[in-house]
Amino acid sequence: MTPPRPLPVPAGPDALSVLTDLEAALAGRSPVVPYAAELAPPVIPPHDPADLPEGLALAVGTSGSTGRPKRALLTAPALTASATATHHVLGGSGSWLLALPAHHIAGLQVLLRSLIAGTRPVALDLRGGFTAAAFARAAETLTASQSSPSRYTSLVPTQLSRLLDDAAGLEALTAFDGVLVGGAATPTALADRAREAGVALHLTYGMSETAGGCVYDGVPLPVTRMHIDNDRHIVLGGDTIAHGYLGERELTADSFSTDVDAVRWFRTDDLGHIDDDGRLVVDGRADDVIITGGIKVTPGVVEDAIARHVRDVADVVVLGIPDPEWGETVCAAVTLLDPTTHLTAGDLRTQLSGILPDAALPKRVVVLPTIPLRGPGKPDRAAIRLAAENHA
Repeated sequence: MTPPRPLPVPAGPDALSVLTDLEAALAGRSPVVPYAAELAPPVIPPHDPADLPEGLALAVGTSGSTGRPKRALLTAPALTASATATHHVLGGSGSWLLALPAHHIAGLQVLLRSLIAGTRPVALDLRGGFTAAAFARAAETLTASQSSPSRYTSLVPTQLSRLLDDAAGLEALTAFDGVLVGGAATPTALADRAREAGVALHLTYGMSETAGGCVYDGVPLPVTRMHIDNDRHIVLGGDTIAHGYLGERELTADSFSTDVDAVRWFRTDDLGHIDDDGRLVVDGRADDVIITGGIKVTPGVVEDAIARHVRDVADVVVLGIPDPEWGETVCAAVTLLDPTTHLTAGDLRTQLSGILPDAALPKRVVVLPTIPLRGPGKPDRAAIRLAAENHA
């Protein structure tokens, strides 16, 4: 098996320069390790070539939310299965607007879906940051150049929020036939607002290890399987699952498995449950669980309750803060729809009483102007924790 080579991925419209390399990777001729071109090339970890799967196309970085980032081994068949299933769910292949960094799996998938569909994507210039005006201009370019009747894009929740707040951005957004939003949990109020505005929204769940989003609006793609294990971990399986991590035999053995029917499975670090409609609900990461007074509290459950029942809150992240009496105390870091609003922990506890168990009711509230982010739209929990501790 040919070893993967580093592939620098430029920012902005120049990201499209890697399409030829990705096409070769999909053909099985030259697997690559994508990375942001402005950074130093990644160190390829030592590995046994025999551990590389047949048809390897990408060794793509994980988010690195816990521990060091890893490189998930994705084959051309896995990537093709993901792109084909996505187009099936959306109603057919189409033209894509790239609005995410193209070295992350979500951005890479926009390019790969375009290659597989035989369409030419348009790339938004993100070098000066994301703006609604730039998105609207790029959407116009896509409309003028598209060879397919359907138009799609992929965003993170922060981008969706900014577009909804801008008249031109909203007009451009509602013209898309499908808008995928993932990378982080989308607040319920934000999703409801987008759908009420006419956005063809699909909330996605997945990661590098699953070739990107593999569960749309709580429903697995046609090539995806899912279940919840005895420890409440979400386990994903099917054709899009990676063949492990590059140069990480032990981690691969811990997280990946293949059953007697040759179906590959990946045990995520996320906790979840299946609701009464058979849809997946992600409750949060296992390592984010708060233990307060000996009782385990899942932050995602508290975040969902606040998003649904506290009308003043625009966005929320819940985390545990060290407490001498309780071990940890439940803290809600929030942004407000109206910054002049005064919101206290007592207000939250009153509004959520009877909805959440007493142990899950926040004992602290920290109001922030914005939720700090890292990577592709994920909350920066370390920065949020520091802000909360500084508000003590």
